[in-house]
Amino acid sequence: MAIDKEVLDQLLAGRDPQELFAKDGLLDELKKALSERMLSAELDEHLESQGAEGAMNRRNGTSRKTMLTGTSKVTLDIPRDRAGTFDPKLIAKYQRRFPDFDDKIVSMYARGMTVREIRGHLEELYGIDVSPDLISTVTDAVLETVAEWQGRPLDACYPLVFFDAIRVKIRDEGFVRNKAVYIALGILPDGTKDILGIWIEQTEGAKFWLRVMNELKNRGVADILIAVVDGLKGFPEAINAAFPETVVQTCIVHLLRNSMSFASWKDRKPIAQALRSVYRAETAEAGLAALDAFEAGHWGKRHPAIALSWRRHWDQVIPFFAFPEGVRRIIYTTNAIEALNSKLRRAVRTRGHFPGDDAAMKLLYLVLNKAAEEWKRPPREWSEAKTQFAVIFGERFVI
Repeated sequence: MAIDKEVLDQLLAGRDPQELFAKDGLLDELKKALSERMLSAELDEHLESQGAEGAMNRRNGTSRKTMLTGTSKVTLDIPRDRAGTFDPKLIAKYQRRFPDFDDKIVSMYARGMTVREIRGHLEELYGIDVSPDLISTVTDAVLETVAEWQGRPLDACYPLVFFDAIRVKIRDEGFVRNKAVYIALGILPDGTKDILGIWIEQTEGAKFWLRVMNELKNRGVADILIAVVDGLKGFPEAINAAFPETVVQTCIVHLLRNSMSFASWKDRKPIAQALRSVYRAETAEAGLAALDAFEAGHWGKRHPAIALSWRRHWDQVIPFFAFPEGVRRIIYTTNAIEALNSKLRRAVRTRGHFPGDDAAMKLLYLVLNKAAEEWKRPPREWSEAKTQFAVIFGERFVI
């Protein structure tokens, strides 16, 4: 509802425009006046309700309470009743912050700002001095949401799931350890993306991955058609135990990047071009012949570790050749998971290290949740891939 222009003119009359949004300016005065008016109306309604029930109660002055808002501090006169039964909904008895204040802190935290940066930002812009404990209390409330999100029901069928990891420094038993944080990004039959979960590595290998797979099954996942991974230790054994029909495919992009790590900067472009004949081959046999040719050629002899790396993962590369171009493209194009990882690394980089797993999980969830809000439509390649998935996997591809 638009505010009447005459009312605005009356509010602005004789005021310096620069002071409107300043501390204790017009905006703060309006927050105070409107809040007190709403509290008074709440008390009137409470007294009227009690009067209808035959209870004797009336107003009993006010008490002062300083509230933190999203932009400043506001001191309110909170109305009281003589019986002491009035508990306002707008501002509860022990509440010291407006909801938008907590939202601002969580939003800044989700953008990767540290506690010190959030304190400085609030002090510089709004003149509010908040303690580190308050910021931690506000952001810790997110952990309940994280637990609910991590245990939420999932869809029955995911045609494609990317499993990837980033390294995060986390303090554990007095030592800062470089832990792996795994993210599972699923593509639903309609092409929309869904982050299935986040897991901080506690153990290594098949035992860890079997726990993750069983968790996904317990949350409703009945089938994963293709799982795209980056040489995760123990993963093929674990997923085949939980989802026997799932095709495990090594991520071609990660395999290429691993190949580039063996070469100098000036050699990387021609090596990448030479390897195209391997993963762009029509069949697995043609791909293996192209790898033999690469190994025997100039770049293969100069960097023998590259061909060895491809041969070591060849069993998980082979499935790629069985798929038509549309499915290959959607597997090869890892923009979604790469974009997620980029956001996560940017947020983690400012931290140095986390005091514990919960602190890391809290930030990573907020970053991922914010990224998911920006997703608008399925990948461009999905319309073609969808038809081919339906042909290849038949009844398993459940729309």
